[in-house]
Amino acid sequence: MTITPPALSVFETLESEVRSYCRGWPAVFDRAQGARLTDEDGHTYLDFFAGAGSLNYGHNNPVLKRALIDYIERDGITHGLDMATTAKRAFLETFQNVILRPRDLPYKVMFPGPTGTNAVEAALKLARKVKGRESVVSFTNAFHGMSLGSLAVTGNAFKRAGAGIPLVHGTPMPFDNYFDGTVPDFLWFERLLEDQGSGLNKPAAVIVETVQGEGGINVARAEWLRALQELCHRQDMLLIVDDIQMGCGRTGGFFSFEEAGIVPDIVTLSKSISGYGLPMSLCLFKPELDIWEPGEHNGTFRGNNPAFVTAAAVLDAYWADGQMEKQTQARGEQVEQALLAICAEEPTAQFRGRGLVWGMEFQDPARASAVCARAFQLGLLLETSGPQSEVVKLLPPLTITTEELDEGLRTLARCVRETA
Repeated sequence: MTITPPALSVFETLESEVRSYCRGWPAVFDRAQGARLTDEDGHTYLDFFAGAGSLNYGHNNPVLKRALIDYIERDGITHGLDMATTAKRAFLETFQNVILRPRDLPYKVMFPGPTGTNAVEAALKLARKVKGRESVVSFTNAFHGMSLGSLAVTGNAFKRAGAGIPLVHGTPMPFDNYFDGTVPDFLWFERLLEDQGSGLNKPAAVIVETVQGEGGINVARAEWLRALQELCHRQDMLLIVDDIQMGCGRTGGFFSFEEAGIVPDIVTLSKSISGYGLPMSLCLFKPELDIWEPGEHNGTFRGNNPAFVTAAAVLDAYWADGQMEKQTQARGEQVEQALLAICAEEPTAQFRGRGLVWGMEFQDPARASAVCARAFQLGLLLETSGPQSEVVKLLPPLTITTEELDEGLRTLARCVRETA
């Protein structure tokens, strides 16, 4: 299949130049179901992007769609601020019974606003409020959102520059394997914390992604994460895990930190927590940290009740029996074997990942963009990540079939060969 880009006149003349994804995928999309999208000319595309991780259960998942339609048709509450509603109660009870209690996680649940960066801003504010300190440590190549507080703990220079003002009170430290194993873990971090002349203000918290998605699919080892938690406890710092893209089953377990056996003080969730692509985010924290005053952090759209409905339906349908984690692990092994074969033929590429998030890095950054461009021509949606867009990022829906996954991986292999 060769796709001819359509005329995008109204998008080019009226919409801001800030638009980005549409430049790599010049189609006008009209319908979607499962792991496939269809444009208005009838071309279909296999989706290895899944709404940047917001569509873990595919497009228009029929179970979630039915729950949503039923709720709307009975005139259920749509906009509820932080008022008590039947939809919110159903979500909270299901989240507690299906997710928190089986994992022995004691978290309180906060609805800070509908997007991931809202959850990160709430986490940073709460950590500073609890500890009475301003500084927060983040990691090289981190991405935590586009609002000012989130940008201050984001590593990407291009995104940081968009703030237009100095980004303060954030200090970067080396992520796992930043020095290719030549420097002991946290050597620099601990030295700065213990040296009264280092100039590092005592941090309130450390914020980390267990797998850096936008940063290039950089996977933190379980032992590194455990050592980080121990360091935070020893130095009286809160540990915040940003699970916005890697949570909700993306790496296998519902939370990406489960494999490491850690219990963060604060966790942020968004993207696929609603299951249907509806805006929703959570900030979870240990009960002793819940020192908010009523209304001290709020947001007009934090009560998106249709999202509560689909979120509860997702948990009942996919997380009550433990099968989703096993399926994701099996699909991940399928991806790993395919990437092993591709990289055996392509010496300039290497890959890494967990569950159903994988990245293929090329020595020449332009090659990754070329692979994604060729993939679009062949009906496969792929995106790049990394500070130089040097990584081809694989983020298919968790519900993708083995046949669809194999189809996409075969297309990827073809793209790598044809761009050599």
